Amino acid sequence: MTAPSFAVISGAQVHAALAGQEKYLVELVEQAYRIHGGGDTVNPPSYFLRFPDRPSSRIIALPASIGGSVGTDGLKWISSFPENIHNGLPRASAVLILNDRDTGYPYACLESSIISAVRTAASAALAADRLSRERGRPVSVGFVGTGLIARYIRSFLVGSGFRFERTGVYDLSTAQAQSFRDNVTESAVDGEVTVHTSAEDLIRSADLVVFATVAGEPHVHDPSWFAHNPLVLNVSLRDLSPEVILASANVVDDVEHCLKANTSVHLTEQRVGHRDFLDGTLHDVLTGRVPVPADRPVVFSPFGLGVLDLAVGRHVYDQVGERGELAVVPDFFFDLDRHGRGA
Repeated sequence: MTAPSFAVISGAQVHAALAGQEKYLVELVEQAYRIHGGGDTVNPPSYFLRFPDRPSSRIIALPASIGGSVGTDGLKWISSFPENIHNGLPRASAVLILNDRDTGYPYACLESSIISAVRTAASAALAADRLSRERGRPVSVGFVGTGLIARYIRSFLVGSGFRFERTGVYDLSTAQAQSFRDNVTESAVDGEVTVHTSAEDLIRSADLVVFATVAGEPHVHDPSWFAHNPLVLNVSLRDLSPEVILASANVVDDVEHCLKANTSVHLTEQRVGHRDFLDGTLHDVLTGRVPVPADRPVVFSPFGLGVLDLAVGRHVYDQVGERGELAVVPDFFFDLDRHGRGA
């Protein structure tokens, strides 16, 4: 048994490996959810590194292992520094480490902000598909928050076959909202595009509502805004108050992961002292164990599972390897003779 080689995969290589594969990636993420739901994963709680002098910022470690046909161990190390956007940088940056299952040695380090955005968007598109099959397809979509994640989610919705007669956008930054609108307007699949002046106006006008903000606490409190029973992708997790959650059907990606860190569903649990307001997981929906009601808003809250990053990251590694483009670091592992004879 020998130590594996170690490769570094750049963001440009990740982008090239994933471009135009939206439909396949949604299927890959669904496969990962099914493996996780079947118990062939290890997905410990994420670890949050926080800073007393920078309370809005954090770095999160997501260790995980996924079996099945993916067969990969690893760790995503992702930072969220919201103040970056004021300096022209994306909020999030990340790396993904893949480990060999036989030796434990890491064999690749991948730029992972794109991988993280892709797995988030693919998860959202999968949920939008499966949660709307019995309720009827949405004909209008609204994005609350118009950053990189919103852009990826829109791309994956379109790549999954969704077509909208109307698209609404709302952001605290008017410039961000207008930029998103301009990009959407260039497409022929989004219909009429409107920049809204309030989150309420947008929510009331959309059959599918996507929250992709950096909100640290609920700012949407009125359940009447959702009286038309939309499908809600609560991707940023903390926008909705317990009142809205309690008035809705609630689906999560993983119960234990999602009910922590003061997410909307975690705040709801703290408010009422139980979890009965949860209808089930996305895996329950995929396997038909949980029906999706049509007479209430349906909220999907995905905390984000490290096993999804591993599934997408392993796909990227295989794609880059098949192209013969792995940038292997010579002598990354050194002094491997445990008796010291090779030193």
